Amino acid sequence: MPKPRRALAAAVVALVLPLSACGSGGDGGGSTDASGKVEGDITFQTWNLRANFKSYFDGLVADFEKKYPGAHVKWVDQPAEGYPDKLSADAGGGTLPDVVNVSPDLVAPLARAGLALDLDKAAGKYRSEYLDGAWASHRIPGMSGTYAFPWYLNTGPLFYNKALFTKAGLNPGRPPKTYDELFADALQMARKSGGQVATLANVPTIEDFGRYGVTLMNQQGSAFAFNDTKGVELLTRYKELYDAKALDPQALTATPESSGKKFLTGAVAMNPGSALDLDNFKKNAPSLYRNIGITDQITSTGHVNMYVMGVMVNSRTKHTPAAVAFAHFVTDAQNQMSFAKKVAIFPSTAGSLNDPYFTKEDGTDETRVRIAAAKSLESAVNYTPVLFSDQMKTALRNEVAKALQGKESPKQALDNAVNAANRLLQQG
Repeated sequence: MPKPRRALAAAVVALVLPLSACGSGGDGGGSTDASGKVEGDITFQTWNLRANFKSYFDGLVADFEKKYPGAHVKWVDQPAEGYPDKLSADAGGGTLPDVVNVSPDLVAPLARAGLALDLDKAAGKYRSEYLDGAWASHRIPGMSGTYAFPWYLNTGPLFYNKALFTKAGLNPGRPPKTYDELFADALQMARKSGGQVATLANVPTIEDFGRYGVTLMNQQGSAFAFNDTKGVELLTRYKELYDAKALDPQALTATPESSGKKFLTGAVAMNPGSALDLDNFKKNAPSLYRNIGITDQITSTGHVNMYVMGVMVNSRTKHTPAAVAFAHFVTDAQNQMSFAKKVAIFPSTAGSLNDPYFTKEDGTDETRVRIAAAKSLESAVNYTPVLFSDQMKTALRNEVAKALQGKESPKQALDNAVNAANRLLQQG
């Protein structure tokens, strides 16, 4: 399954703004009116899903065509590698499909170029069917409107080692929920273990700044703002953890794999994970497995972070009613629920997370993690700004490393990161 990737190349906007047509409809612009008869030939593009889910999507298309005999859907699937570049080329060449699988960062340049249909206007009647945070995830700062139907969601709980909490004099039944609680517990853990056990193995990311309550961008969406007082406060506190060895010394270069190994060996007390990790603990670290705790992501806002995929309608399609109807069909409650039972994702439709599949324990590790994650998604937020590219993430990580090492003050590091991100933003 694809994860959020970098934004499309800046050239997209320059290429597509002059275009008069895109999609399978040929020459001429499309209509924003989705109220007409559902008919015509449309193309639906997914992102690296055919290999594992061909039968599901074949059935989905067949069901739609049975419901709307005048419509025909051609399903195409693109590999994960180079998907943003493929979208960029299609946008520039006028061959963007009618209905497209996107993540928020990928829809942003297409929306700015006028190629993503505003669903608040064309399909606003469906908005109440989706979780508020999911619907809002495909809004673009500085623009009005919503530019993709929310599709599947993902998030992950935190695992923690109850034995290490007990050894540090912490209550294993009350893991930290907020950053204030996390920092206090982490410092105690480091102190009690003589610096041998860190609580965390990763440096703060843009999602951490969001969950801490930092304002990430200005209201106009024209500049980043995470170097404010609250942002500096968060990085300063991480610096305290790093100095006290409450943050793993190798966090500056950590990968998910290396962090997982630290947690497995008891060098780190908390780590994000999935049901696959639980199975690994059971086989390779039975003592850890017996002492494993599952809790929500740390957040001081009351809302955890979620990752979201969406389904965008090409604004230049010649068959707007059919394209909107199909995008809604793919993402409606029944079809999302069906998809969620085939792969470890979560539906974005309101009420779906109350299904027994996401609430009823059956004694398996997979269900334990699924229930813990689903519980937090009802009010989750996609904290990653849709305009925050991979280059910007790298700039932030590099500056955070300098601050933790004492090469720059937290304020200077975040000023540098914001300046770098804003330069990249202006280039786009």
